[in-house]
Amino acid sequence: MTPTPQSKSAAAIDAAAGEGRSAFIGYLPAGYPDKETSIQAAIALIENGADILEVGIPYSDPVMDGPVIQQATTEVLARGFRISEVFDIVKAVTDATGAAVLVMTYYNLIDRMGAEEFARRLVEAGGAGAITPDLIPDEAQDWIAATDKYGLDRVFLSAPTSSPERTQLVAQASRGFVYGVSIMGVTGARDSVSDLAAQVVRASKAAGAQRVCVGLGVSARSHVEEIGSYADGVIVGTALVTALRDGGAEAVGQLARELSGKS
Repeated sequence: MTPTPQSKSAAAIDAAAGEGRSAFIGYLPAGYPDKETSIQAAIALIENGADILEVGIPYSDPVMDGPVIQQATTEVLARGFRISEVFDIVKAVTDATGAAVLVMTYYNLIDRMGAEEFARRLVEAGGAGAITPDLIPDEAQDWIAATDKYGLDRVFLSAPTSSPERTQLVAQASRGFVYGVSIMGVTGARDSVSDLAAQVVRASKAAGAQRVCVGLGVSARSHVEEIGSYADGVIVGTALVTALRDGGAEAVGQLARELSGKS
């Protein structure tokens, strides 16, 4: 894992570890259900226990997203979402909270804008970096160069099916943390967490990763506690998006309190 003392997400994870717990990382789609509500929900999430925020950029072909997140992003795209809104949202949230805010995006959206231009605009908005679920390190030369130039975190994924060689590449190329995928398939809330999650964490750490956070399938406090016993951070998405859909920003804050153990 590329060392950087200025990594915002690493600092947030390390601060949580200093309190004897894993970091709580929450995901929300940019602009859902509208731009202002998405900002309010993100702030509520952070104020109620999230250490790091992931802002998902809506994409027309979200191959990794489950039905709840797909439906949310479809609605956002239908109203004419522009990628510039993401930078507005990141800036509003970082200005209000000072939290580490990562964008989560399919790489095509970065490539379309240009890796350096995207990185420049993200850092100007106060963003900490980006998670790119469909980008592998050996095809990420432009993105690695841009994130190096602007000091941004770059988070690659490691899965139960990753080869030892791929696991090592991800561990070495990631900055901030490695995103450990706990299950195979698309995102979504589940009743239990895959036993493969701990395996991914162990393999990533053995390959040199300093911090590994686990996502996909986390929906309850029991999941957070289970994953937090071996991972540096726990990533929650679908459950928070469901709360936002059904109860707005207030419901997001309430669920964040429950998941973080602050309720």
